[in-house]
Amino acid sequence: MLDRLSLLGIFCQLLTCVSAFQEEWMVPNRSNVTTPIGNITVSAGREAVFNCVVNITGRYKVAWVRAEDQTILSIGTKVVTHNSRIMVTHDNLHTWQMRIKQVKESDRGCYLCEVNTNIMRTQEACLDVNVPPDILNEDTSGDLSISEGENATLWCRASGHPQPRILWKKENGEPIFIRRSFRNFTKVETYNGANLNFWKVDRTQMGTYLCIASNDVPPAVSKRVLLYVNFSPTIKVPNQLLGAPLQTDVQLECYVEAFPNTINYWVKNRSEMLLNGTKYLVREERIGYRVFMWLVIKSFAAKDVGTYNCVSTNSLGRAEGTLRLYEIKLNPVNTFNNRAELIAGLTEPARGPRSKEVLTSSTAPQMIKPMFWCWLMYFIGKIGLR
Repeated sequence: MLDRLSLLGIFCQLLTCVSAFQEEWMVPNRSNVTTPIGNITVSAGREAVFNCVVNITGRYKVAWVRAEDQTILSIGTKVVTHNSRIMVTHDNLHTWQMRIKQVKESDRGCYLCEVNTNIMRTQEACLDVNVPPDILNEDTSGDLSISEGENATLWCRASGHPQPRILWKKENGEPIFIRRSFRNFTKVETYNGANLNFWKVDRTQMGTYLCIASNDVPPAVSKRVLLYVNFSPTIKVPNQLLGAPLQTDVQLECYVEAFPNTINYWVKNRSEMLLNGTKYLVREERIGYRVFMWLVIKSFAAKDVGTYNCVSTNSLGRAEGTLRLYEIKLNPVNTFNNRAELIAGLTEPARGPRSKEVLTSSTAPQMIKPMFWCWLMYFIGKIGLR
């Protein structure tokens, strides 16, 4: 009798173990029954899929729950939350699958797969949502206009997950100049950081800057920020004293630096403004805050000798450069060396296409003095007598 009771007790214990085993979680390789579902990272707009593998009987239900606020999302395959992006399926075996379509940043968090056995069985998995960067215009500086010598700061802010990195570069590919002291500039191709600081800003730092935000979630985004540096005109004259022969074309040059843009013109003898026409060719080329001015005087004549001024003006001031133009006179002598002697010195050669070639001794009539023939006959006679 005792043996029968002992066997019956052992049999009951076996049934209990089998029942408990049936309630345990199962994973595909059964190597570790406590292995979590697995965390997921997806980009916003994609689909997140959680697979919960469990051995259940008909008496138990599987539910998906949001861990943060214990919101029940589904019971069985029935979705009970008011979220049309969530769908739950069952393969009629061991896998319960929850899909979240068009994932949003608000979906970030942990989720529970629960089985309502006598002892609640739970597995947890977390969802991380990557969000591409987006520049926050309200927290980013706009175009900035500042006077030369003042301090300036360009700033840029961006949202996204992970937190975006901010990088600055110049739109035209030129390096960024960072001033460390009055005469010490550091040149960098790019600058890392949300704030780009300029100490006592210089005209060379003017330009278009790009704020680029990236966080390894494509695409990276950028915003253009223009830095204007205002200063009054300055003029450089490469050649202040010019000489040219008559009937040649003479080119005068001035280099202007200024911002805002300037009005530029030429005057002669501080009175007559020179305009484009048959006598003068006036042109200029603007590159950034630099302006190159040219005046071409056609068929240079004696009346063109004098003082010329290049004038530049903007809202901050006025500047002018002075050039003196004189005549170079040619005297065709010393024909044996086949060259022309210049009476006046030549500081700068006349430039531009020449309308008439300068007359040199090679094309001038040969001027041999009569005294030369006398000496020549004298030497021939002396030789003949010997």
